[in-house]
Amino acid sequence: MALISPSRRLRRTPFSDGVEAAGVKAYTVYNRMLLPTVFDSVEADYRHLKQHVQVWDVACERQVELRGPDAGRLMQMLTPRDLRGMTAGQCFYVPIVDETGGMLNDPVAVKLSDDRWWISIADSDLLLWVKGIANGWRLDVLVDEPDVSPLAIQGPRADDLMARVFGEDVRKIRFFRFGIFQFEGRDMVIARSGYSKQGGYEIYLEGGDLGMPLWNRLFEAGEDLQVRAGCPNLIERIEGGLLSYGNDMTDDNTPHECGLGKFCNTHTAIGCIGRDALLRVAKEGPVQQIRPIAIDGDAVPGCDRPWPVFANGKRAGQVTSAAWSPDFETNVSIGMIRMTHWDAGTKLEVETPDGLRTATVRETFWI
Repeated sequence: MALISPSRRLRRTPFSDGVEAAGVKAYTVYNRMLLPTVFDSVEADYRHLKQHVQVWDVACERQVELRGPDAGRLMQMLTPRDLRGMTAGQCFYVPIVDETGGMLNDPVAVKLSDDRWWISIADSDLLLWVKGIANGWRLDVLVDEPDVSPLAIQGPRADDLMARVFGEDVRKIRFFRFGIFQFEGRDMVIARSGYSKQGGYEIYLEGGDLGMPLWNRLFEAGEDLQVRAGCPNLIERIEGGLLSYGNDMTDDNTPHECGLGKFCNTHTAIGCIGRDALLRVAKEGPVQQIRPIAIDGDAVPGCDRPWPVFANGKRAGQVTSAAWSPDFETNVSIGMIRMTHWDAGTKLEVETPDGLRTATVRETFWI
């Protein structure tokens, strides 16, 4: 693939100097920012993530901040998940939908207080949609992108590394909750969350000037823990069924098609813009849905476009993410499969760039 030319439109992050010094080998573009994708190799990064601890520059997970008396009302308008029971200090995974029930994003909502929220977004222009809703409804709320850059600490030794930098109390943070901790005299939101199944934290750095001091401190503290720079790992995320917005789902898909129906409280999420559309979807059920699929044979090539899936010669869906798994010794993949062929054990054929492969629908993801 040709190189990507840098420019001011392709934004660096507060941690880019550290990422470059660590020997990053590849990037993707995410929310018009650089997101590392490979350091050593995808497989070597995968093995290290599962055994040690990594520091990820995920500043591309931009925040949409809602601030003001109508912040809570606006947040509920965006999602079919009922937020009434959510308290300050919690993080919720929330499907964001449009008026048709189509997925616009699948972010984590961070409730700082009743009148202040962060939406930690996947790769889409959600800020513009939220601004439009706020202004169209004349809500008393300010919507903007604050100077907040997440840094993820992931892997089985993440607790040990974080405790060395932020103190032992950081271990007490429960899953999808956050606490306020200090670094160089500045408060930081730290959540127990992250885009891997290995466990860890996300540090919401407010103020880019502390980016490299924080980066360097983590590496100094974790030298004996074999800490390395890392990034979301393709193999590990597919094994764990972690979806990628824009790859595994788009605004053509409803949350129910994406297997996110459990995050939709459509009957009680009063005010959600896509509520009426999703009530119909919930009643009728989806005609296609995301499934884990094991693809036979040697390692498949990279999946940079959908691969058609067939059953008995007829189109049955598509594979959207795929990779060879060293641990499970098969090609792991995520696909959107029609209801006639989505049952576990169903045999399929996947049209990969190097030919037709046999495949099997699985009951669950690998981890």
